[in-house]
Amino acid sequence: MKKKKKKKIVEILTVSRADRRILSNVPDPENIRVQVDRRGVKEDVQNGDQEDPEYINRLRLLSLRYMADFEVILVPRRQSAKNGIKAKAVDISSSGLLVEMVAPVEGLQVDSILNIQCDIPPGTMPEGFESSVKLDAKVVRIFTREQDGQEKTMIAFEFSKPLTDYFQRKRWGYAIYMASASLFVAALFVMLMRAESIIYFKYNIYLYLYSLIAAAFLLTRYLFGALYRDVPIHPDYTPGVSIIIPCFNEEEWIHRTILSCVNQNYPIDKLEVIVVDDRSTDKSVEQIEKVIAMIHSEAGRYMTKERVKMHVLPENGGKRVALVKGVEMAKHDLVVFVDSDSFLEPTAIRNLVQPFQDPRMGGVAGRTDVENKFTNTITKLQTVRYYIAFRIMKAAESWFDSVTCLSGPLSCYRKELILQHSEAWLNQKFLGQPATFGDDRSMTNFILKTHRTGYQDSAICSTIVPSDMSVFLKQQMRWKRSWLRESLRASAFIWRKEPFMALFFYIGLIVPIAAPIVVLYNLGYVPLVHHIFPGTFLMGLLLMALLMSLAHLFFRKSKLWLFGIVFCVFYEFVLLWQMPVAWVTFWKSTWGTRETPQDVEARLKKEARKQKKKGISLPF
Repeated sequence: MKKKKKKKIVEILTVSRADRRILSNVPDPENIRVQVDRRGVKEDVQNGDQEDPEYINRLRLLSLRYMADFEVILVPRRQSAKNGIKAKAVDISSSGLLVEMVAPVEGLQVDSILNIQCDIPPGTMPEGFESSVKLDAKVVRIFTREQDGQEKTMIAFEFSKPLTDYFQRKRWGYAIYMASASLFVAALFVMLMRAESIIYFKYNIYLYLYSLIAAAFLLTRYLFGALYRDVPIHPDYTPGVSIIIPCFNEEEWIHRTILSCVNQNYPIDKLEVIVVDDRSTDKSVEQIEKVIAMIHSEAGRYMTKERVKMHVLPENGGKRVALVKGVEMAKHDLVVFVDSDSFLEPTAIRNLVQPFQDPRMGGVAGRTDVENKFTNTITKLQTVRYYIAFRIMKAAESWFDSVTCLSGPLSCYRKELILQHSEAWLNQKFLGQPATFGDDRSMTNFILKTHRTGYQDSAICSTIVPSDMSVFLKQQMRWKRSWLRESLRASAFIWRKEPFMALFFYIGLIVPIAAPIVVLYNLGYVPLVHHIFPGTFLMGLLLMALLMSLAHLFFRKSKLWLFGIVFCVFYEFVLLWQMPVAWVTFWKSTWGTRETPQDVEARLKKEARKQKKKGISLPF
């Protein structure tokens, strides 16, 4: 029977309207143009410091336009929605909207005021904007555009107030108040339930001790995460930075990654981009050459020929080999590692380097958001998980200058430290097996031994996460193995760090390892043997899930917050049970999601075993 081909998942991405200038955010060395496009931005917003990076970024966010395709109702003043005019949104920004008229319209002219009514679909604009809108807007332009041999009437509107202000009063403000109150209540209930654990401590010392430790660990993470603050931007601090992009079979996304790394609001003489291809077997090299040639051709006055380059490895050596080669080619003292399916915000590098004003800082991680968050339920679950992992967990560790994982999508290091540890990193083995994944955690351990590590929440990138369940589960298994391996390494020296941080590191190591036993005891042993419904345990699980979801609602003001609860349930009943498997297989070196030499070797051995069972021998 012919095997049915698996249907390809179509990723839903938020797509900003292409700018005619491919490097629209790069500081202009010749001052031919202004720094940002101010379309639709009110004059009172423009009265800021033209050199202030935060002010410039605010203007950019207000004027950034996104591709759209949804129905809009245009309601003339003093008329009901029944008399509204139907139109189709073509693009939208926080400050305005461009629509295509569905039918001919008369009487509209520039400066006419109408009420815009629409529902912004998820994925059209950044997270938090997926909501209904009823807002007055002024016609600022009417023109025609030819499409499919027909002339279409286009109308550009300017909102009476930016959508950021509109949602702040209509929905975001209420979300913050509700989340704040609910977070307080949830935390209070967790503490009350732990008080119960103290009362019943004598009946099961190990179970209730675990319960107390786990609750204290989680609540303090949220506390220190809430106290975290970014290192502010120093306008004159712009050290030289080399961005290294390792690439292997990433033809679909690599062009966008490169453009996002070059298109940075950073002095052009202090930023270079190096793409290192690890002998891709798809068309990645062609895509890299194509986008670099386009950058050189269209943006030569930004010194791109001197600072945007590529290198193809002579043979496939793995991600670490590609990264080290890029570092060896780098001319600047700070090196930034960016995954080939991750996309940087234009201010990412300027924010990422700020903690290095401290000479003891060895590495800094930026925040990673999910780019394809609205694709399906799997990506929505990861959206909440990613945000909490960075904004709460890494932020809490950064409070003690001891971030234990400088994540692969966006991290910055001192070049001298990478070169100092490169040989040990490249040749790292664990129980005799090459360590081919967990590159970020491994290098973080080398850095953390002698230097501080930090987190900068304002340094933002987004990444493509698995939207297929099988790929997602393989990724999670790989991460658990690397977490276990590198946590055991870190446990040998982390005690030398800040005592409170070291204590909670060891607690954070014990709690996940013991979690499967505790869950099995509460949901299996207690109901079957003692005939007691595990209501207290389930209530505790719900409260922990609420903490994650409400924190996401508080910071992101997004409707996706409910998926935090779903993720916690999914974790308890699915992902948690990968941990026991990781205990007994954490020395494995296969990725499972890409063809590394170790994966090829494992696949050939598996095929050989299958053929042997059939009585056929292969010639290797």
